[in-house]
Amino acid sequence: MSEIPTQRMVTAREVREHPTALAYINGANANLRLLGYTEHGMRHVGRVSSWAYEVLHELGYAERDCELAAIAGLLHDIGNVINRQQHGQIGALLARDILTELGMDVTELVVVMGAIGNHEEERGHAVSAVAAALILADKADVHRSRVQEPDPSKHDIHDRVNLAATDAKLRVEQASRRIVLELAIDSAMASVMDYFGIFLSRMVMCRQAAAFLGCRFGLVINGTVLE
Repeated sequence: MSEIPTQRMVTAREVREHPTALAYINGANANLRLLGYTEHGMRHVGRVSSWAYEVLHELGYAERDCELAAIAGLLHDIGNVINRQQHGQIGALLARDILTELGMDVTELVVVMGAIGNHEEERGHAVSAVAAALILADKADVHRSRVQEPDPSKHDIHDRVNLAATDAKLRVEQASRRIVLELAIDSAMASVMDYFGIFLSRMVMCRQAAAFLGCRFGLVINGTVLE
């Protein structure tokens, strides 16, 4: 009979260095590259992890909540190693095995699983502060460095919009209780309407996630405020 690991406070650094987590992250991105999707590897999950942590930190949440958001950010896309469809739910189950092996307390585990299982706009909801932070961080990562297809003739609208995004920042305005996504878009490559054409559902989800955290969601594109 296998031993149950001693429950302990698992850190994002441990997860980042866990060989199974790394294999899942890299494998998931390799699958998506073959399917023509933008980058979902260590660059993306690292940025999402950092932003999710910062959102809760800036809003005054407990350090442990911030750390759980960072962990969820690292693992949120590993379900793509099996299939793109319902990768949030698949990823939550894969994350359970990794975090259980590391000894995470079950009360924390259910928070991370719930966040990962609810980050997709097709079926997700902000079911906790950790889930809300993950949603905001994930949907904010629009950038030209995410495009993986080297042949411009094969670029779809998602590639073109990401290529046009030269900068993306997610910031918290504590005094006004606003969470703002600030984008710089090269309008010669894609228009603001192109952005909304493919990301409108994501922005609606961000608004709902910000509301869960008691904030308003703001979008600034090329200096123009859109709320």
